[in-house]
Amino acid sequence: MTADHDTFLSRAPLFVAMGPELARSIVQNHTPRSCERGEEIYRQGDAADSCFFLIEGWVKVFRRGEQDEEVVAIYSAGDTFGESAMFVGGHYPASAQAVSPARVLEIDGAALRRILLENPQVAFSMLASFSDHLKHLVAQIDRLKPRSDAERIADFLLAQTTETAGAVTIALPYEKPLIASRLGMKPENFSRALVRLRDHGVKVCRDDVLISDVGRLSRYAARPPVGEASSGG
Repeated sequence: MTADHDTFLSRAPLFVAMGPELARSIVQNHTPRSCERGEEIYRQGDAADSCFFLIEGWVKVFRRGEQDEEVVAIYSAGDTFGESAMFVGGHYPASAQAVSPARVLEIDGAALRRILLENPQVAFSMLASFSDHLKHLVAQIDRLKPRSDAERIADFLLAQTTETAGAVTIALPYEKPLIASRLGMKPENFSRALVRLRDHGVKVCRDDVLISDVGRLSRYAARPPVGEASSGG
């Protein structure tokens, strides 16, 4: 694990309550696993004896139906997944799959549970950390609700770059239908919203998005939701 990975550990709700030394002791003897796009990390019904820390890339967790699949969540670098099933025991209720090249660290469930039993205060702190993380996710959902599909996509695109001005080309991190699911919209609505973003300097070329002016798109994405007064009156 590198210093960058230690930084991720310090932000992950699963580890933040432990402190750096205890968190590092859990992962120091584990080697990250490299996953190709489309590779399954675990399958629905597998024994839930581990949880996972995502170092790089994107992972989707989904349930298979008779005719299609339902995406439960999409995770990015710094996130953990599979921990709920691991703590409860039994089997994973959904499958996890890399939707981009990814690096994943598997964390032994028995070792983690042993640490929590030996350090009850850490367990309580971890619950508090999970609660704060859940509040953050709820706040994100509340922020998305009043916004148009195009504004949601603009937010997502801007989050993929560190540029604040000028033109930029962004490689979409995973398939458009998954992005639509993450943003709470149907694929057809996602496509129509992308077309509307052309008026704001956004052009899609297969899996790349060209933004003619990041500042212009940022101003569009940051405008008050419909029904709220703007600062200019």
